[in-house]
Amino acid sequence: MYARIGTASLLALQESGGSFLNVERLNVEKYAKMETVAKSLFEYIFHNQGNIRVALNLATRAAAEAKHKDWWWKAHIGKCYYKLALLRDAEKNFREALAYADVSVDIFVWLGKVYIRLDQPLAALDIYKLGLERHPNETLLLRYAARIHETMGEMDESISLFRSILSYDAIDIEAIASIALNEFYGDQPEIALRYYRRLLQMGIFKAEMYNNIALCCFYAQQYDMVVTCFERALMFADTDEMIADIWYNIGHVALGSGDRQFALYCFRLAITSNNDHAEAYNNLGVLEVTKGGQDRAHSANTINVQQAKSYFQSAVNSGSFL
Repeated sequence: MYARIGTASLLALQESGGSFLNVERLNVEKYAKMETVAKSLFEYIFHNQGNIRVALNLATRAAAEAKHKDWWWKAHIGKCYYKLALLRDAEKNFREALAYADVSVDIFVWLGKVYIRLDQPLAALDIYKLGLERHPNETLLLRYAARIHETMGEMDESISLFRSILSYDAIDIEAIASIALNEFYGDQPEIALRYYRRLLQMGIFKAEMYNNIALCCFYAQQYDMVVTCFERALMFADTDEMIADIWYNIGHVALGSGDRQFALYCFRLAITSNNDHAEAYNNLGVLEVTKGGQDRAHSANTINVQQAKSYFQSAVNSGSFL
């Protein structure tokens, strides 16, 4: 098998782990005049090489060759400016791209990202609304709008959008999980359990999933599944932080069952897994304060209070809630 010298050198470079193209030495002016090649080359430089400066240079020259009448180049110039944190320039180019009727959904998402970084969530919502007028029932735009409403504390609007997503895409994982979480904190653990079981049926076996199912079973008074789900959660947990959170939740279940001694044991295991678990320190302090009782000696209560102070101080030092 024979290959040309230029092709063979490229293949050897690729096999050795080097870059397929040296983008720094690329003749940008030459390739900017080739419309189809320029777009493919831009995608390679932007996504594969991550060289935003060269990608922006190519996009700018190609847009000039197209007489600035191609929305694709305006949109991708905006992406380059966004990556370079030149947000107002990115906004200008995305706005110009939106003037074309056949613009893709992707541009509305990127312009929304610009406004989110500018801390203008209402402007981002307006962009998503405009995108939904051009692309009705687009779940990607509905999802981004739901996330913004959630960060603004507007949970009713967020859940309404997530429910709309499920009406078009019944297996959207984020929508199902968000609705389940909202139902759980809305004192509807039985309904939340249905959504989490649907995620299990979709093949999502994670520690967080089994942990949430265990809590739903406990508050829904389906006690036969609580222990099994927590065991599965500990089995699938792959980080110390996750293990600590699971033991913390088991401690809460133990308190709800009236087993204070086991709750102490669980909170201590949470601290063993994650020494900065502020919530576990706080609960240990509360248990230590209430452990003495009125029938204990005054000296014993003083010791409990001192130990509780130590736990509370550790909670303050470890927590991010101050």
